[in-house]
Amino acid sequence: MKEDQKKILKYLISGAFALVLLYFSFREVQWEQFMGAMKTCDWGYVLLAMAAGVFSFWLRARRWRMLLLPIDPGTSTLSCLNAVNISYLANMVLPRAGELVRCAYITKNSSRDSSGKKLASYDKALGTMVAERLWDLAMVLLLMALIIYVLWGRFGSFFSEQLLGKAGQGIRFSTIMLVLVAAVIAFLAAVIALRNRGRLWGKAWNFLKGMGQGLSSCLKMKHGWMFIVYTIGIWLCYWMMCLFIVWAARGIDPASLGEGAGAFIAKMQDLDGVDALFLMTAGAFSSLIPVPGGFGAFHYIVATALQSVYGIPWNIGIIFATLSHESQILTQVICGGISYFWETLRK
Repeated sequence: MKEDQKKILKYLISGAFALVLLYFSFREVQWEQFMGAMKTCDWGYVLLAMAAGVFSFWLRARRWRMLLLPIDPGTSTLSCLNAVNISYLANMVLPRAGELVRCAYITKNSSRDSSGKKLASYDKALGTMVAERLWDLAMVLLLMALIIYVLWGRFGSFFSEQLLGKAGQGIRFSTIMLVLVAAVIAFLAAVIALRNRGRLWGKAWNFLKGMGQGLSSCLKMKHGWMFIVYTIGIWLCYWMMCLFIVWAARGIDPASLGEGAGAFIAKMQDLDGVDALFLMTAGAFSSLIPVPGGFGAFHYIVATALQSVYGIPWNIGIIFATLSHESQILTQVICGGISYFWETLRK
């Protein structure tokens, strides 16, 4: 199969998966009530959530720059910010493509050494990106552990039954498929390695060595405590984004959702900062599902969380999920578009 055909197939599979999740998320929605609720929510708080999203992009760029500086001291905050913003646009086309795009962007704009080689080569930039993602994964696990340990009676059943439980139901099939795929990959790798022993292993070793240098860059940072500050700041922004949407949902007019919706809207209005932290952590798991931009996956997980923990009907929970997700998608499109055109004009 040609490379272009492989790419098209990936796009089709990923897009189809997102459409399936969107269908199951919105199939019970009554659109007249949905649009009525959207009109009556407090859009001032939605704009604040978008502003918090923009600030999180800047913090992420500053944090990533700290990892890149030991490799290329000439890396600018603007280059990192443009790379981060453009990566969000790429993720809307193909999941996880954004991480590869932003590494390529940094490599393209990297300084050169005396021999003309890029200081921030692609493998090194990729290593720094992996290190950054590992820190984010650690934060998600830490938050989940904190919520489960301190507030198990309130939120534990969602993680154990809705997330981990359902994932466990398909573990046998997933494990079998994973083993089969790994076996095929190992076989193909062995065949290629036998045919290209010296050249292949040399390139693979150099690539892995470069990635290792990128991963270890966190040990060479100056003022490493600022990396922790940026990480906490990023996740505080995520929490504020969710909390602002909670406050925005308080303005929904129960009359727009029909008879009997008042009690459930009252439950939405009772949500506080702790609930926003839980919903943020639950929504973070949508990034593990390979769909463009989290479409469908985020909506399904958050609406499920609101239904299983708070008893809020699906048609109301999906409103909250849509406000939260689409406000950030719009933020990413705006910031990504500005960075893309900035780069185009700069050229």
